[in-house]
Amino acid sequence: MVGFSMISKLQGNHDLNCIILSDTLQNGGLSNLSNFVNIMNATVSGKFPFTLMAKPIGSACNLNCTYCYYLEKGKLYPGASYQKIMTEKLLETHIAQTIYSSTEPVVLFAWHGGEPIMRGMDFFRKVIQLQKKYGQGWMIENSLQTNGTTLTDEWCKFFSDNKFLIGLSTDGPEHCHDHYRVFRNGQGSFAQCMKGLELLLKHKVEFNTLSVVNDYNSKFPEEVYRFLKNIGSRYMQFLPVVEWIDPAAKTDEMRILPPDTRKNAEVTDWTVDPVDYGNFLIRIFDEWVRKDVGEYFVLTFDCVLENWMRVPPSVCVAAKTCGHAGVVEYNGDVFACDHFVFPAYKLGNIGENLLPDMMNSPFQQQFGQNKRDKLPAFCRKCEFLDLCNGECPKNRIVQTPEGEPGLNYLCAGFKIFYKYTEPYFEFMANELQHKRLPANVMKWALSQSG
Repeated sequence: MVGFSMISKLQGNHDLNCIILSDTLQNGGLSNLSNFVNIMNATVSGKFPFTLMAKPIGSACNLNCTYCYYLEKGKLYPGASYQKIMTEKLLETHIAQTIYSSTEPVVLFAWHGGEPIMRGMDFFRKVIQLQKKYGQGWMIENSLQTNGTTLTDEWCKFFSDNKFLIGLSTDGPEHCHDHYRVFRNGQGSFAQCMKGLELLLKHKVEFNTLSVVNDYNSKFPEEVYRFLKNIGSRYMQFLPVVEWIDPAAKTDEMRILPPDTRKNAEVTDWTVDPVDYGNFLIRIFDEWVRKDVGEYFVLTFDCVLENWMRVPPSVCVAAKTCGHAGVVEYNGDVFACDHFVFPAYKLGNIGENLLPDMMNSPFQQQFGQNKRDKLPAFCRKCEFLDLCNGECPKNRIVQTPEGEPGLNYLCAGFKIFYKYTEPYFEFMANELQHKRLPANVMKWALSQSG
């Protein structure tokens, strides 16, 4: 085992740490729970909070979405002769470490993929059992992202009974959704996704929607937004797709590249045009700010208002720095970020290292600070820097007008969106500062357009 130098300094008992982690991984249980808790408490002391997105079945999925950035991550483990699933023994390590490394009263578990439902219900029943076993004294919340096509009454009852928050992936009405979200035979998945949604509604499962904004559905903003409202989504996330690939990659190599690659790379056909993305947000905002404030919630708009108010934004892409949202793969490997699952960004493995050491390592701290520190001069002097903060580092793949690398591909779109919405966010921020409702902006917006 490796990676215990920091633990040894903190706890002073290197052998005990190894024994406890080995017991967790190999025997599926913590034989000396009190010692483990003491070790975690010592390790967590003074550390920043973090979250992990767990991939219980790795990149495996029943869909073959054209734009999916994660399907090819299975190529990271080409020599694995066994099924690529998170074992129950490793699951116990993940749950115990996550709970006992928490610095917050609420412990968040996020289950992602691929399609995490493919891991099976018995696995998630075990999740609940282990969370109860190790989570006494903590409030525990679970979220799960799904394409919805394999949902059943049994699944939805389980989610309802155990208060899972479900993220449903849907790109809008049928012609938008089926443009890229297809099964392996090329058939669109919209009908099956909507059947899954009906079951979520039937069992009163709390859900929100995640819509990937691409070169196609970006042309239909109002249609996408109204569709999501009509199906009952009150909380919406619009994720712009920007994929940077190596067109010469071999079949056993990953095509999607990190932003700092030195290879000859190009953006994909399905990558959203920057100006189209800006206009997509503007046209949705126009309807939202006049009719829907306080009733429907768009994550992008929430984050802009938070930055106007100078409070920490809800998601890392809008913050000055990042690095507090890692990924644990099916085999326990931990990576810096869901969009940086590349060998160079591997932090360790939960079977050999403690989560606080990995997520608070100098490498990970530098990774998070690079979001701020590596902004080009063009960004640093931008009037919208405090709203944008360079957005996600994975999208910083183009050069500034002066030829400096590290400019966000979507910069032009963000600028037109921030400029257009500025008076509305200024109004809402002022209302909040005076302890009034930001929803008052709707009447004001209508008066401005009248």
